[in-house]
Amino acid sequence: MRTFERDGLTFDVRDTGPHGGGTVVLLHGFPQDGSAYDDVAPLLARDGLRVLVPDQRGYSPGARPTHRAAYALGELVDDVAALLDAADVDRAHVVGHDWGGSVAWAFATRHADRTETLTALSTPHPAAMRAALAHGQAARSWYMAAFQLPRVPEARLLADDGAALLAQLVRTGLPAEQARRYVDRMREPGALRAAIGWYRALPLAGRTRVGRSRVPTTYVHGSDDPFFAPRAATDTARFVAAPCRVLRLDAGHWLPGTHPDEVAAAVLDRVVSASAIGPVRR
Repeated sequence: MRTFERDGLTFDVRDTGPHGGGTVVLLHGFPQDGSAYDDVAPLLARDGLRVLVPDQRGYSPGARPTHRAAYALGELVDDVAALLDAADVDRAHVVGHDWGGSVAWAFATRHADRTETLTALSTPHPAAMRAALAHGQAARSWYMAAFQLPRVPEARLLADDGAALLAQLVRTGLPAEQARRYVDRMREPGALRAAIGWYRALPLAGRTRVGRSRVPTTYVHGSDDPFFAPRAATDTARFVAAPCRVLRLDAGHWLPGTHPDEVAAAVLDRVVSASAIGPVRR
């Protein structure tokens, strides 16, 4: 499949690997797209997994609604369920990085019956992030408040062919070639506004509370991640009521692009381990 639809929106999706075995869904973050997993997906497909990588809401040109409520977490979670329905997949191994990690945590909570395993990359459990606000997380999340302003963030980040956005991505560890590709994508009409819509919908997040993960879970984070406080990372395992592994890499934030081998190995290890222990009692 190359696309799927939900509520009149059309999402682009990369569908690789053999059908008939296990399926893994890879969810990207801001301001990337499904190509963030270009070096990860082949490694998973090589091991016999079907790999579905969508360009999520706001990133697919055919799925860029303009109102804030369209980017509420519940909508993002329902997009993943629609992807599985369109792919005729009952249960999947769900992987998410950055904002995609937030969606993955929420999906595993709301749809544990459809989640074989969860692998969260960089993004701590939302409850761990809230608990860490007084321990360094608030200072690292300042930009989320700045993104609430209308139009100003887009204007500043896209000025001079996206120079400020490019500089921020490179400064936080994303290789320049990859950063340039994402900046060019964000320069498409309405693209950055749609991507920032995820942040502007944060005040609506209370409608979709993320509880404890009750599926086998792996959390992979970088020791030098500038966006998440160490306290949030170390507390994440407390919010998993299932087999859990925490893997700390000597890395920064952009793990799928900078450490694809380690990411693929962590996902495959979780898939194999879950198969060995069988289903988790809920």
